Amino acid sequence: MSDITFETLHDQGRSTQRTRMWAPMRDGVLLATDIYSDTLLDRTRALPVLLERTPYDIRAMRPSDGRHADGGAVSPESGAAFFVERGYIVVRQDCRGRGDSEGVFSKYTGEAEDGFDTQAWLAAQPWCDGRIITAGVSYSAHVQAAAASVGAPATAAMILDSGGFSNAFEAGGRFGGAFELKQVIWAYRHALKSPAAEEDPVLAANLEGQDLAAWFRSMPWRKGYSPLSGSTEYEDFLFEQWSHEELDGFWTQPGMYARGFYENFPDVPSMHISSWYDPYVFTAVENFHSLRKLKAAPTFLVLGPWIHGARSVTWSGDVDFGPEATLDGNLSTDYLTFKAQWLDQVLNDEPVSLAAVSYFLMGGGSGRKNPDGRLDHGGTWRFAAEWPPAETQQARLFLAPDGSLSFNPPSRAGAISYDFDPSHPVPSMGGGITSGEPLMHGGAFDQTPTADTYAADTLLPLASRPDVVSFQTAPLEKGLAIIGDLTLELDFSSSAPDTDITVKLVDVYPANADYPAGFAMNITDGMLRCRYREGFESPVLMQPGTTYGVTVRLPDTANYFSPGHRIRVDVSSSNFPRCDVNPNTGNAVVADRTSQVARNTLHLGRSHLTVHIVGSEVRMGH
Repeated sequence: MSDITFETLHDQGRSTQRTRMWAPMRDGVLLATDIYSDTLLDRTRALPVLLERTPYDIRAMRPSDGRHADGGAVSPESGAAFFVERGYIVVRQDCRGRGDSEGVFSKYTGEAEDGFDTQAWLAAQPWCDGRIITAGVSYSAHVQAAAASVGAPATAAMILDSGGFSNAFEAGGRFGGAFELKQVIWAYRHALKSPAAEEDPVLAANLEGQDLAAWFRSMPWRKGYSPLSGSTEYEDFLFEQWSHEELDGFWTQPGMYARGFYENFPDVPSMHISSWYDPYVFTAVENFHSLRKLKAAPTFLVLGPWIHGARSVTWSGDVDFGPEATLDGNLSTDYLTFKAQWLDQVLNDEPVSLAAVSYFLMGGGSGRKNPDGRLDHGGTWRFAAEWPPAETQQARLFLAPDGSLSFNPPSRAGAISYDFDPSHPVPSMGGGITSGEPLMHGGAFDQTPTADTYAADTLLPLASRPDVVSFQTAPLEKGLAIIGDLTLELDFSSSAPDTDITVKLVDVYPANADYPAGFAMNITDGMLRCRYREGFESPVLMQPGTTYGVTVRLPDTANYFSPGHRIRVDVSSSNFPRCDVNPNTGNAVVADRTSQVARNTLHLGRSHLTVHIVGSEVRMGH
């Protein structure tokens, strides 16, 4: 397995050498490593290395790699050739236990050590000039942050796209403390593709025969009684994640908790990319702010309107953001050129043409249905020196007992109660979801279920449910942009010792011929498991009937609410199947076979959503 192989690749008149080598880890495990260069390595002068580590097969194409300027899809070979032509050696490596690499895969854990060892091995090669640029999307961003957390050597720059956990307990692994069930679907998909399933037709048949939709209706699960019972490797790490129900040493290890290791990160230029319907908005923003504060090297933030890694399309869910929405053709000709130009500038100490913050301000579209059947919401790129932009001002939207939402406190205090039944959760409709298909989909949607909405037992609007409490403004006379971070400060009580609070910001379109019932578009949403109201590391159950001040963070966003629209805030207690459902008992959620209905009460008067706004001077258009 440790043989070194060579091959010459030809693509559109370009020749690239690909060398398969085996990078040794500290425990003797060898990781499959493809090295792309312009000549055979023994003839290559020392050059900077562009490194990507992935669990998704280093020779497989992925949509998140984007497109070339001519519109063709980027393959591992064509993407590598692009950078080889620009004076880099490109290295792609299968993570431990994935692809052709040896060892046993364990999601997220162990990537810090393997990343460190890989970079040390690369830096010692005669064809590496001592500079290693780490890059990649999603898991390939997580592994960068993992290696940086332990001070990986020779790092010269980092491009963390849609990943690089700042705190996986808050978002990505869990969401406000509730377990993100995308982890189940991800594990199931990859168990199907595992070497064990490929070698064992009985195991493959076992996995293929599982009905995920039925399993999701039958929680909680137990080891040996889950859709992954046939694949102990994947079932074990899934239950390990799920069973750690507080911010303990499992969640604070390198690779899942950059927040605890920023001091160790190399002081090098870094770019942090995410999007409004990506699970990693919190991550990108926190990594950007923290490294900018601690390091001298420049740090950049890019926030688009896409779902996870889909920066080359104009739409997200059932909403289209117009021709400016893509990175391609707007921030640069294409994603590869975007990265290459930035690297050329930061590595050569040249002035950087990219603003410190590039963000897409959603909104301003016609509100009609486009030829593809999506709502035309529109939007435009904006640029700033900081986040939130300096022109924003902080404001409070107060939740009133009559269901109104206003920048003025309500004239009287009051309360609204609702019953939350764990056997009847609110179905997930869009948001920062990835790896959820076929049970859930990320993006922007009208908040009315359709026939294929999982867990919906009615096609009425979500706001019509008795366990969804909506607060909305009057139709806006002037346009208003909400840009930046959002926090709900809520006075709250429950009849249960524990329950969840979900908060969703919605842009409510007025009715038109294409949407005679209007269109309630989800903008961003947050969640908190109430036992973590004093901190994720210190769960404290509630005393039934006692009122608590609770803070719920929502991922950052940027949306222009047009004249005639309403701003709406929906509050409830579940978001399923995005997250596991709280049984309201106060017991460990992962294994609790019992549940109870919680009567949850919103105490209104002081309760408010803190936002950053730009008023009617905002102008949308091109």
